[in-house]
Amino acid sequence: MESGISKLVVDLVSVAFEERGSKFQALAPVTMATEAGRFVSLIGPSGCGKSTLFNVIAGLLPPSSGRVLIDGEDFTGLIGRVGYMLQKDLLLPWRTVLDNIALGMEIRGAKLRDARAQAMPYLARYGLGGFELKYPATLSGGMRQRAALLRTLLIDTDVILLDEPFGALDAQTKEQMQEWLLQLWSDFRKTVVFVTHDLDEALFLSDEIHVMATRPGRIVETIAVPFDRPRDRSVVTTPEFARLKQHCLKLLSASHAIEDAA
Repeated sequence: MESGISKLVVDLVSVAFEERGSKFQALAPVTMATEAGRFVSLIGPSGCGKSTLFNVIAGLLPPSSGRVLIDGEDFTGLIGRVGYMLQKDLLLPWRTVLDNIALGMEIRGAKLRDARAQAMPYLARYGLGGFELKYPATLSGGMRQRAALLRTLLIDTDVILLDEPFGALDAQTKEQMQEWLLQLWSDFRKTVVFVTHDLDEALFLSDEIHVMATRPGRIVETIAVPFDRPRDRSVVTTPEFARLKQHCLKLLSASHAIEDAA
């Protein structure tokens, strides 16, 4: 498969594990192409391989077959080419908010002083002003996620993987964080691949949604999200939003039925 103008290409990637002498196919050959600056989501039932696919893209798990291309170059099995944030913020409790945000830049070779200087303006701009010298234990869940997302985005990578970053937040905080993330994404113009179990979240945030099924994990349909940007929260009340959500629910219900039959 040719990458064309795609920033990220997952080309026929599959993953199989050995379990007690038998092979378990966790991920069937998956192909996915994402253009630069796009926001795409993966949705699907638990066990459909979303996190497995993320680990392959991040270079943390070698695929059984296939390859991962970024800007047309093969980065299969190589780490450090994408930013990756899990649901847990993984902030270091002994470092201040500022130093946690600077950490990714440090790991990539920047001196702490320079990393702090680069990070500081972003704290004020994105709702963390005045918290620079606080420690993670003093922050709310939403504020911790802001710090973790800023740390991820300030790493010098074009592709960002976000694995259910808002899954543990209450509904009101989650909505605030979604809108905050859209502002951040609009400013940074990173290519984002986002995992969520929340259909409303996927539809509100994304340019494109890949619906996955299980046994084995695979993409069953890719859906273009037609809503204009910048995107207002009122879009969730429109008939088109309801139609797309119902279509996704049908796809997910069909995958559950196949799983139950198996």
